[in-house]
Amino acid sequence: MNKFLLAVHVLAAIVAVGPVTVAASMFPPSARKALAEPGDGQVLSTVRVLHRICRVYATVGVAVPVFGFATAKNMGVLGDTWLIVSIALTALAAVVLAALVLPRQTALMEGMGGMEESIEEGVGGGGQGAAYAGASRVGPRDTARLAMFTGLFNLLWATVTILMIVRPGSTTGA
Repeated sequence: MNKFLLAVHVLAAIVAVGPVTVAASMFPPSARKALAEPGDGQVLSTVRVLHRICRVYATVGVAVPVFGFATAKNMGVLGDTWLIVSIALTALAAVVLAALVLPRQTALMEGMGGMEESIEEGVGGGGQGAAYAGASRVGPRDTARLAMFTGLFNLLWATVTILMIVRPGSTTGA
């Protein structure tokens, strides 16, 4: 059962977190290009798709800690320091994504006028960008700030991945 749970946990991480990491990293440069070329519908469409990938796969990514906890419980390592640190970093990565990355993506899209079609399709909106007064005045600084938070998110996930592989202090073998 351990091998099955571990395999599902790893596959969920690859399938769910991987696309979020890549799409979130591609979003700031694409948004910069959309801001530089406001009439280019294809660039705006790319930004919309990247944002949708981030939101959908972030939701699917909930499976990663669910199967992670089940695996850790079966392996009897729930109290190990490496796992506790990994759990804390995973929670922090989730907060960075949910509170800093996704809302800023939404605010940039609203500022570019890119949300109309997404809202008509029943996707997006949700007031995530409402916290940004003057969302219509977005610029390169906003994309740079988003890139910084995205980099932090990616760094947290890379650290968790390393901890999961190395498992410092683990007695369950490498």
